[in-house]
Amino acid sequence: MVPKTPSEAPASAEARADTAAAQTDTGEVLSDADAGIAPGGCTSGTAPMEADTAEPGAAPRRPRARTPERGERYHTRALALQGLYGWLLAGGDAGAIGTQLLTTEQLAKVDAVFFREVLGGTIAAADELRAEIAGLVDRPVAALSPVEHALLLMGAYELKYRPEIPYRVAINEAIELAKSFGGTDGFRYVNGVLDKLAARLRSVEIESSSGGSGRRRA
Repeated sequence: MVPKTPSEAPASAEARADTAAAQTDTGEVLSDADAGIAPGGCTSGTAPMEADTAEPGAAPRRPRARTPERGERYHTRALALQGLYGWLLAGGDAGAIGTQLLTTEQLAKVDAVFFREVLGGTIAAADELRAEIAGLVDRPVAALSPVEHALLLMGAYELKYRPEIPYRVAINEAIELAKSFGGTDGFRYVNGVLDKLAARLRSVEIESSSGGSGRRRA
């Protein structure tokens, strides 16, 4: 499966929602200094449905309650994260993984088209996306926790192949998923890496945003 780009298919409803949300999203996009990233900031991961534990032997930390209630955009990416997590651990075909995850219940909550584009596109371009983030992480990409590895691949896919999705949204959504399913400080690590990647892949968009100061501060 070839990664989707705007020239290959019309923007999905999910992507259009992302564009509208860019002006009102309350998520963080922080610089490295603001994020407080230090070497070793990435924590070990477990299954996305039972978020990373803060310390070895600790009980799995369930996703924290967030308000307002999550909408379709969040649920779609959360399901894609689950698919990527499983693929990293066990491999498999993107189409088969997507079909398994798209239950009747999930179809009522997610944008199925966008879900398949993100899952399939990220898996198809995984090697290229790993090369994009390899110089931005403090360890071999293969040594990242599965949750953070999956989130960085997905965020890199959106930044590189989906320019119709504002870079703020791509980063903010990855941050929110990391807060829900990653280690205690995993969201800071994900934020810092994607912030650097956006500076490289979306430099024109960033420069044109807010008179050249496109990164949003909390």
